[in-house]
Amino acid sequence: SNRPHLMLLFLRSDEIVEFIFINFLWLLFQVFIFNFTEGTSGPKLLPLVGNLLQLDLRRPDRSLCELSEKYGSVFMVHLGHEKVVVLAGYKAFREALVGYAEEFGELFITPLFSDMKPGGILFANGESWKEMRRCTLKDFGNGRRMYEDKILEECGYLMEICLFTGKPFDTARPVNYANIHRFISSIVYRSRFEYEDPRFINLSSRLYNMFPRAFYWVKNRQVILKHVENNGRDVKDLVKHLKETLNPSMCRGFVDCFLIQQQKEQDSGVPDSLYSVQNLVYSVTNLFAAGTDVSSVWFCPDQVQEELDRVVGGRQVQMDDRRKLPFTDAVIHETQRMVNIVPMAIPHQTSRDVTFQGYFIRQGTTVFPLLTSVLYDDSEWESPHTFNHAHFLNQEGKFIWRDVFMVFSAGCRVCVGESMVRMELFLFFTSLLQRFRFTAPPGVSEDQLDVTPAVGFTLSPPPQQLCAVE
Repeated sequence: SNRPHLMLLFLRSDEIVEFIFINFLWLLFQVFIFNFTEGTSGPKLLPLVGNLLQLDLRRPDRSLCELSEKYGSVFMVHLGHEKVVVLAGYKAFREALVGYAEEFGELFITPLFSDMKPGGILFANGESWKEMRRCTLKDFGNGRRMYEDKILEECGYLMEICLFTGKPFDTARPVNYANIHRFISSIVYRSRFEYEDPRFINLSSRLYNMFPRAFYWVKNRQVILKHVENNGRDVKDLVKHLKETLNPSMCRGFVDCFLIQQQKEQDSGVPDSLYSVQNLVYSVTNLFAAGTDVSSVWFCPDQVQEELDRVVGGRQVQMDDRRKLPFTDAVIHETQRMVNIVPMAIPHQTSRDVTFQGYFIRQGTTVFPLLTSVLYDDSEWESPHTFNHAHFLNQEGKFIWRDVFMVFSAGCRVCVGESMVRMELFLFFTSLLQRFRFTAPPGVSEDQLDVTPAVGFTLSPPPQQLCAVE
């Protein structure tokens, strides 16, 4: 039987005892005979729970990094009955995701996301995912200058709002709204939402609740799925208006690109088109959700402001200034490295049987590309656990690119909006620091500020009070 525990319903009490005893012996046989013992491919496991008791479930990336020091760059752990292959360190990470892009290119879709009926760009595999990604990249690749203007426009709105009066303000809501949601809105819909627009508030709060900051997924499963349903309805309402005003000769954003391609396939009689309403809703939601934390960054040294004053002065910073601001660029990159927003990357699974670094890995095996081990790899970084902007500067003080800087992952699943997020981070960071000095509230020292990240699907800066002084 695929579910042997159901047999208990048909057994007498003495048979139940025998049944449990036999199954316990079988588990022990699996543990100690079938290649699961310590020293073969990973740590020793316990019956039923596997290696769960050896992991800090709030920061499993740290526990896995510690295990990699003993078991190497490729090893196996068991999360209950689920076998998971862990890829640790820059070389294994890159070789698997780039060198074996097809074999390790599928996304592992958790039961929670399966309940959400996965699709769109993030939570899908196969032809549907490939086509949605192509459509998104096509839109992102057009009008780069226009996107820069959108970001700069948003910088202006952020700096004009009343929270920057020198008094303490809560960093969470305004920065998230301006830095992510409203900007993503302008990409997807080519229109801005005002902060108090009910549609924008509803969409933002539901997206937040879809991706809670703590691991209460089981308890909140039905609540999360309800938010997914409501969010889908909101997106459909917004898409309906865009469809009514669609002009095929003028693409206003991703939704228009999608709708235009949808109409072409309908006119051509394409059967089972991937350009469905469901895929559009999921893709739009994915763009919002993926941008929520990836663009977060924490503010840094006074030397950034000195360089900005010297090179840019009082005019608006432009993307063309980036190469003239090596110290600022290095600080942004080092901050991204240290913050380590997506420590486990996105769980993958093998699309076919593969032999990798001497290990045979079956099709459908879950794979954790351990991004923490890449960003803190002591064989690649001079001081991996310390903030050091010199990681991205040469001896002449010029910015240098490091291939090991993989905060956006690698291979075919690399972040679809990477170039745009880089642009956004640079322009928001420099525009804010060009005008404001960020300090702790009166009576609070910088050492008292809690920068412990909030843990969830990503690591996020915790909400706190800061002052922005001109």
